[in-house]
Amino acid sequence: MLSPKLVLGVALASGIASAQNMSCNLQNYKPASGIKAEQSGNSLTISWAGESNEQFRAQFTIRDGQPVVQELAARDTKGTWIVLGKDLSPEFQVTTGRRRISGVQRNLLKVQGIDTPEQENIRKWNTFWDAPLVMPGHHDSTDLPRLPEEIKRAAVMYKSDNCTVTTTGERVSVTFNGLSLGVFAGDLQFTAYKGSNLLRQEAIAKTEEPSVAYIYKAGLKGFSINSDTKVEWRDTARAWQEYSFGGAPNKEPVNMRARNRLEILNVGAGSLAVLPPPHKFFFARENEVNLGYVYYRKDTGTSFSLGVMQPERGEGYPPWGVSEEEWTRRVGTSHEQVENYALYNAPPGTLQRMAVYYYLSPRGVHATQESVLAYTHGDVFKPVSGFKVVTGHFHLDLNEMLRDRKTLDYQPSWVPAFHSLGVNVIYLGDFHDDSDPRDPGPKRFKEQKVYFEASQRLSDKDFLIIPAEEPNAYLGGHWYLMTPKPVYFSHVEPRPVGQSFEEEDPVYGHVYHLGSPDDVLKMVNKENGIFWTAHPRTKSSEGYPETYKDKDFFLSDRFIGASWESLPLDLSEKRLCEVRCFGTNDDMSNWAPKPKYMITEGDTYTKRPDDETYPQLAVNYLKLDHVPLYNESWAPIVEGIRSGNFFGTTGEVLFHDWSVEGSGARSTYHATIEYTFPLEFAELVWSDGTKVDRKIIDLTETVPFGNKTFSIPFDATGKKWVRFAVWDSAGDGAWVQPIQLK
Repeated sequence: MLSPKLVLGVALASGIASAQNMSCNLQNYKPASGIKAEQSGNSLTISWAGESNEQFRAQFTIRDGQPVVQELAARDTKGTWIVLGKDLSPEFQVTTGRRRISGVQRNLLKVQGIDTPEQENIRKWNTFWDAPLVMPGHHDSTDLPRLPEEIKRAAVMYKSDNCTVTTTGERVSVTFNGLSLGVFAGDLQFTAYKGSNLLRQEAIAKTEEPSVAYIYKAGLKGFSINSDTKVEWRDTARAWQEYSFGGAPNKEPVNMRARNRLEILNVGAGSLAVLPPPHKFFFARENEVNLGYVYYRKDTGTSFSLGVMQPERGEGYPPWGVSEEEWTRRVGTSHEQVENYALYNAPPGTLQRMAVYYYLSPRGVHATQESVLAYTHGDVFKPVSGFKVVTGHFHLDLNEMLRDRKTLDYQPSWVPAFHSLGVNVIYLGDFHDDSDPRDPGPKRFKEQKVYFEASQRLSDKDFLIIPAEEPNAYLGGHWYLMTPKPVYFSHVEPRPVGQSFEEEDPVYGHVYHLGSPDDVLKMVNKENGIFWTAHPRTKSSEGYPETYKDKDFFLSDRFIGASWESLPLDLSEKRLCEVRCFGTNDDMSNWAPKPKYMITEGDTYTKRPDDETYPQLAVNYLKLDHVPLYNESWAPIVEGIRSGNFFGTTGEVLFHDWSVEGSGARSTYHATIEYTFPLEFAELVWSDGTKVDRKIIDLTETVPFGNKTFSIPFDATGKKWVRFAVWDSAGDGAWVQPIQLK
């Protein structure tokens, strides 16, 4: 019989021997100053310099088929190494359901005569009204009821027997094979970025199942609990909170409603922040209620886990209303939003990238938090000289709220929310599911008057609220309208007999009564307004704008194009809204005499300062020297949008200028940007009116927090238009509107 000491020695030797068998493929690795990988015995170590020349290292091995992070460590330029974690297991969990096309989409396909199984299979991936985890299913879903066996939950398993080290520009990745995650299979990858404190962990995996929608959790397991161990975060009121792991062990992850989607492990001398990608982590919802996107889990009395997550269920906004009738209605609207939780798309064969970031630091928690937030400018849309931040398509029911309160002198919760984001101009969308949008005039005009006067009272210097509208009448699908001043109009289908197109009202002045697409275009032209397709090719605009691409109103230069919204969310795409949004933009620009544009929108409901609005919103930066006061003409805004003098952005990449110089074969696209995350690529996209082509510029040589100037030669001969976009390594980006070529 072996002695206990000998048994322990054999076990340790066996474990070491197993780990020593790891041999990494270094064929695609190139040593570089500031970042390197070294294999020694049973370990691979990536060492790199961070944002302030701080030093970091991440050490990896394989034990019995399980990739292990042997150590995460940091030090400043003069200090000793601070261990942030040892012997950590990368963990992932997925919850999957079945993607269905919405009932609204299916009905529109039937109306357009294109409802086939093939078309439904294509267009289901653009579905917004879907909740794959809600039983028995939302009223707008199809093929109900949902069945419990459709929902599957799985934790990661590994059978890794090799790793590959790759240099891509100024970053180094180590990839382990043998990852399985429920219906997904693929690899585990870690990436370190020269000049950044960030380390990215991700499962890169695909499924062959036909209709998968999913969410994931990702993190590290095995952190040790010491006497001074604690995790810290800010709550939704921005107050600092902490947990020192003094409670009982947890069975499930404890998701925290942390401000800025950020938790930080305090190890005394240093810290480790955990965060998701800023925008690509979030699929479209109808509100930005903070559901809790980071977690801890006390696994035993001596160890715990940290990571990021999407909860399995959404929540509605906090209802409002002074009267019982209004309160009850808002409760119902809020409840409906719970059952609209669409998850990520995973079309068969696509490599989904389920990521979490760690920020290594030799400094304390508050300093680390400040450094992490620099990547998103503190979750604020940073001011850029010569531009103003414009966003809209928010159904906030302003006039109804104030009529219910019987006062115009009230500040709704969304006003400080937008102020804190750095927004200058907001265009609203009353008369959507509120008030009396189809009234021929008597009630609607009274409500419009409240809408206009309330917008004026809430506007301020450098903060303008435009009372716009999503009328959704006559043209087909949903569409948006903005005018350079308040305009009274009705849009009853059909227009009442004897009611004229326009008239002088003794109370409201000049008013319009729309009754056809021609009336819409006439009013827009007379009032120098603009209009566009709302959420093209999804929701209630399935099949639009292509259905009316030959109509006079679409071909008008007052019809500017369509809205951009990060919907759907497919984590295999290199660009946010890659197919639906940019595909629609390119098609529209080919159909029309002049290029059409994509105005970036929110399309959400009630907001509060404690929401996580920044990550779920992209905005427009409009060339504008100052914001007009409410009682001035808004023409500089309307005409600036009509001229395409704006760019869309998630906030991390910002344009300062862009232009095309030269002509024909000697054309050059010029642009200047600033950015935070290391960049991934830029693309110049053009078309001759039929075929779309592009040039990709690799930007993986960039380090974080920089400025870059582009001068890209291209042949404009025979080309109709050109557009430009830049995307970073976290999936954030900025895109300029198409420019017509001579």
